[in-house]
Amino acid sequence: MEDIKVRFSTLWIFVMFNMVFTDIIGFLNPGALEEMIAMKTSQTVLLAFSILLEIPIAMIVLSRILRHKANRLANIIAGVTTILFVMGGGNTSASYLFFATIEVTLYGDDYFACVEMD
Repeated sequence: MEDIKVRFSTLWIFVMFNMVFTDIIGFLNPGALEEMIAMKTSQTVLLAFSILLEIPIAMIVLSRILRHKANRLANIIAGVTTILFVMGGGNTSASYLFFATIEVTLYGDDYFACVEMD
């Protein structure tokens, strides 16, 4: 059981770094920063994005400390939620699609590992 906890935690670390670098590289797209500055985003929308971005960060720790059933359920819910966020919240730049493909592939691996948990 400890090996699977380490595996899940490591996958979430990888996903978190992917998300961070997706955003950093996305800022380099021409006009991206200007568009962000011009947006009038409400505090509610910012809070929603903050919560969605916190999921991978929290899962790094939760994957190590939750018991078997809770760990499995949390990883499935967090994985599905984050996949939807990644697929629906991005753009069509080549760099974003590259990172999104990597992230979704890792979530798929995480999901099948959860399903196979004893």
